[in-house]
Amino acid sequence: MSCFIFTSQIGGHHTQEDFAVRGKEPKEEVQIYTWKDATLRELTDLVKEVAPAARVRDAKLSFAFVYPDKFGRYVVRQVGRTHSYAHGRLMDDNKALANLDFQIGDYLDVAIL
Repeated sequence: MSCFIFTSQIGGHHTQEDFAVRGKEPKEEVQIYTWKDATLRELTDLVKEVAPAARVRDAKLSFAFVYPDKFGRYVVRQVGRTHSYAHGRLMDDNKALANLDFQIGDYLDVAIL
């Protein structure tokens, strides 16, 4: 089971500068416990439970991993997109965290578009 911090922002992803100072990461966070074989569709459904903006019929969710590079600076890497209600409409629905190289300790940043 993995534990990660999910942060969300409406309109776009947080920037790497938002994670630059330890302890001053974005405040919009939810801790989620899940398996690394969880798909972006499953995570979309979890996000919809806690973020009203994600329940809008035409909302799209963009997922990014946030992790430190070899120099300790945070990198924000987009890994997939889903549609709030149209299952299978975007090819990324069935992508699993493990297949996207998610590492325990990474942040998952979700932009609600």
